[in-house]
Amino acid sequence: MSAIAEILKKSSSHGLEMFKPEEIEWLEKRIELKKTKAGIGYYADCFVRGKNIKMTPEEVVRQLYAHRLVEEYGYDIGRLAFEFPIFFGREAKRADIVIRDKEDMNVPYIIVETKKPNAKDGREQLKSYTHATGASMAVWTNGTTITYHQRKNPNFFEDIPAIPTADKTLGDILRKKFTIEDLIAEDKLTKTGKSLKDLILEMEDEVLANAGVDVFEEVFKLVFAKLYDEKRGTRYPDNDLEFRNSGQSDIQLKDKIEKLFKKACNEWSGVFPDDAKISLTPPHLSICVSSLETVKLFNSNLDVVDEAFEYLINKGSKGEKGQYFTPRYVIDMCVRMLNPKPTETMIDTAAGSSGFPVHTIFHVWKQMQLAAHKPVSHLFTATDKGEEETDYVRNKVFAIDSDEKAVRVARTLNLIAGDGHTNVLHLNTLDFGRWNSVTKEDAWVDTYNEGWKKLRKLEIDSSHTYFEFDIVMANPPFAGDVKEGQLLSRYEFGQKNGKPQHSVNRDVLFIERNINFLGAGGRMAIVLPQGRFNNSTDKYIRDFIAKRCRILAVVGVHGNTFKPHTGTKTSVLFVQKWQNDPKQPNYNPKREDYPIFFATQRLEGKNSRGDKLYWTKDKSGTTTDPKLALCDKYGHPVIYHDLFATYDYDWDAKKKDNVRRQLTPDGIAEAFAQFAAKEKLSFFR
Repeated sequence: MSAIAEILKKSSSHGLEMFKPEEIEWLEKRIELKKTKAGIGYYADCFVRGKNIKMTPEEVVRQLYAHRLVEEYGYDIGRLAFEFPIFFGREAKRADIVIRDKEDMNVPYIIVETKKPNAKDGREQLKSYTHATGASMAVWTNGTTITYHQRKNPNFFEDIPAIPTADKTLGDILRKKFTIEDLIAEDKLTKTGKSLKDLILEMEDEVLANAGVDVFEEVFKLVFAKLYDEKRGTRYPDNDLEFRNSGQSDIQLKDKIEKLFKKACNEWSGVFPDDAKISLTPPHLSICVSSLETVKLFNSNLDVVDEAFEYLINKGSKGEKGQYFTPRYVIDMCVRMLNPKPTETMIDTAAGSSGFPVHTIFHVWKQMQLAAHKPVSHLFTATDKGEEETDYVRNKVFAIDSDEKAVRVARTLNLIAGDGHTNVLHLNTLDFGRWNSVTKEDAWVDTYNEGWKKLRKLEIDSSHTYFEFDIVMANPPFAGDVKEGQLLSRYEFGQKNGKPQHSVNRDVLFIERNINFLGAGGRMAIVLPQGRFNNSTDKYIRDFIAKRCRILAVVGVHGNTFKPHTGTKTSVLFVQKWQNDPKQPNYNPKREDYPIFFATQRLEGKNSRGDKLYWTKDKSGTTTDPKLALCDKYGHPVIYHDLFATYDYDWDAKKKDNVRRQLTPDGIAEAFAQFAAKEKLSFFR
């Protein structure tokens, strides 16, 4: 009887069916009967550890499979480790075989659990080892059967047909393409009803909070790289998407995502420094990629991106300044009521994530498509834009914000929406006296100079005080007073009754500043605290506005609009600067008496906790569950509000034109359009 049969206590090598006769013969030749203090037993020189060891049934399976890893799979003996320690707190367990990562020998790449023939236990233990170390793959074998697993994320393992040889990756074995169409079909946001913010919170709980990195920066880099990957995948639909773990080790995956991020930075410059790198460790990055890889960002509702970045941008910094990102449905109402045209210039002077500019772009593009009788497409899309569309973004749309992180988010969304063009500038709108010094700094010039030159063309004077924009839209910060005398001296509101003011509310200065951005006949929408409209002490502000502009409308938005951050009651003021020249397209002659449109939002959009409310599918009520919500043709849940009607546009091939399908009732914007037409306002004429 052979030594192996004796060890297995069988009449032959039965129980090792998965091994070839020559493999069993190789081990048989190494085994010898040996007498020790413990008695007589079978021993062999371990070719991995280089020492003589007692042979047990488990050791027989381990030696045979390790030999196969070297001879058949081509792994260098130096990458193999037996009894590799796996730590669970202070306790250390031992993995039977570990194939170590080629780039870092302290990191497991594949973990193998070997059992004696006919044993069935150990699979869950193997998965716990793999989870604890971040290894990419796991193998379980008892010499008769063998199973292979890929760790897809911390809590999910997928069976795979084999492990790769040393010169290949798992992706080479699986040979499974993952294209943009696959991503659309697998979109986690649509399938689970989760938001991007939910996923980021999960990543924080699992890895980011203890990763020792700037969470905003690292998530921003990943979203940036993923948007680029989706855009490239749309341009080349047959290409594999790269933002996914297709079987690489954590270190290989980080190298791949780093290269993708660099390509994104080259395509969309001016968002990250030239030397920017992903700071997450390979295991942390692997978990984040697994969480995000089936999320579709393009063609998702921009609320998804906004909500995530509002949470990330220092979590409290914007709130301390009294500024929160404006919900997209409020932005859309403002855009529809001001009705921007392709020939008109527009700026947001407190841009945040650039909601007003991006939605102005979308509104104008939609008008272009309708006018040209082309199919109305989803506008936050990765498809290339036409020359007319990109010219509009390149020359007509501007944004300014003093928060550097917000500017980078805004530039990203504008670069993507505008197909690589943006005029988003990092400037303090109110402190324009310092613009000349800021705009001479080399680092600033490298990023913003092109947009700055275009902005200067719209100046009326060289002091940066007056401009001639057609449209200004902004949600300026409310909280905090401006007390700097040098800054206040540049504003009329810095004086009162002929005396210099020691402090002025920030939003009050924005009112004056924004009006000065408007050319004659230009129009503005600005979000303001409700008190500005009815406090007797603020009458001087209302008089200032009325002297320079026609007050078009005041719309009171619901008190839940900016929850959960604040319950401050706000309204949106719409004005048009006086223009007495009838030959001008924005003719708006000064009048002392005229009607004003007033409206109040009744359908709240959010509940008291700040959760979005959606129309139910039958429009009988509301739900916070996206899966129960009325959705548009792109699968976006429709927010429960009465600010405007939601429409879908379907293409009629026979008529070669768009057919508008109304999903929700007319709202405030439609009522204002009727008012504007009746009043013969220039922009609805």
